[in-house]
Amino acid sequence: MACQSMLIVLIGAIPEYHIEQGDHSNYEELIKHVTFTEDVNSIVTEWFLLKQQAYKVSLAGSLFFAGVLVGNVFFGPLSDKIGRKPVFLTALFFEVVFGYATAFAPSYEVFALSRLLVGLMNGGMSLVCFVLTQEYVGKAYWAMTGTLTNMTFAVGIALFGALGYYVRPWRTLATAANSPGVLFFLLCVTLPESPRWLYSRGYTEKAEEVLQYIAVRNGNSNAAAKVKLRMCPGSVKTGNRGNNGPGLLDLFTHTVLRWRTVVLMYVWYSCSLVYYGLTMNASEESGNRYFSVAMYGLVELPAYPLCIYFIDKQFDSLFCFFNLFVIYYLGALFNATSLALLGKLLVSAAFNIVYVYTTELYPTAVRNAGLGVCSMSCRVGGILAPFVPSMRDLHTSMPFMVFCLSGISAGCLGLLLPETLNKPVTETLDELSSPAYHRIVETEVGS
Repeated sequence: MACQSMLIVLIGAIPEYHIEQGDHSNYEELIKHVTFTEDVNSIVTEWFLLKQQAYKVSLAGSLFFAGVLVGNVFFGPLSDKIGRKPVFLTALFFEVVFGYATAFAPSYEVFALSRLLVGLMNGGMSLVCFVLTQEYVGKAYWAMTGTLTNMTFAVGIALFGALGYYVRPWRTLATAANSPGVLFFLLCVTLPESPRWLYSRGYTEKAEEVLQYIAVRNGNSNAAAKVKLRMCPGSVKTGNRGNNGPGLLDLFTHTVLRWRTVVLMYVWYSCSLVYYGLTMNASEESGNRYFSVAMYGLVELPAYPLCIYFIDKQFDSLFCFFNLFVIYYLGALFNATSLALLGKLLVSAAFNIVYVYTTELYPTAVRNAGLGVCSMSCRVGGILAPFVPSMRDLHTSMPFMVFCLSGISAGCLGLLLPETLNKPVTETLDELSSPAYHRIVETEVGS
């Protein structure tokens, strides 16, 4: 996923070039007089995406993230309805297929379309993959698995930078970056369905079978997996395949979920605005592009051990607030590149915590739908981020002021959300407002 997200950075590299004197009255004549003075093979050198055609490089990147946005919204609710595994495998399979279409695209138009489709699959698969990973393990491990899952994305960015250094032709690089997906797909075919999803949909017997399978693979062959209903009678319609269940609209019509969704959407938006805004604000960055890609992945890694520790403390929102708030004051002490790197480290920690925290706040029945809506607002922050650095024309501190105010407001709103530490995960919407459920939960936690 990280390789596909960063692909355009290297295969869309614009090398140094020289335009000879001659007839430049039209684009066809212009490209006849272009000489590339840097040994770079990219879509720019193959299709001469220069001058009035240069926008096509950015357009390809925008199409990818537009696909990610749509995938976030579409695949999340779909996996809540038909299952995590089929949606995940379908998105992974077609991302690999469309990834090869990118590598062997005969024209820019086919290339651009393939990037849109890869983004669509990438956006949907990323959310389902994250939720599926969380739902395979007990809630006590969610901080660990959620953090490690996000950490591998940063590692993937660094590895992609190294891969690009050794594999220079853009088609070969696109093929090499996409090929591991074939192996991952074959490994994932044998994965079981999420037992939490099966339970939330009323398939208790299948949920027990998956739990039994997990117990056996963990070396506990004598275990007898039994699912215990701990909610109001009738809240789960066991084996009712005709029941469509809750969906996207419940995020805004349910009295409890409505407020959580609005707050989380703003928090995700703020994290994205600061994350990408600080990166684009690093105007002094220079040097080897492959090293830069790797560095922006590696700089995130120190944040994740901090997350594993802090996420199990009762100040998730405070930690997010601290990360975003401190960026403003440190901005006066460091140059743009150092600030961008430090800011990316801190916001990566906040982003990671928000990911895990969001999965804990939503019931299993609408968890992917909730993550999809939050991720959609996240993409809006990414779209607006490039405009923030330009505000320095008004005042040099203006970009940092925007980041600071975004962090303060998101942190304060986050404090209004409920604590999830040592609380059981809700499976259905009925559990959110069921007094009987909460009495049972309090007894279980107390014991």
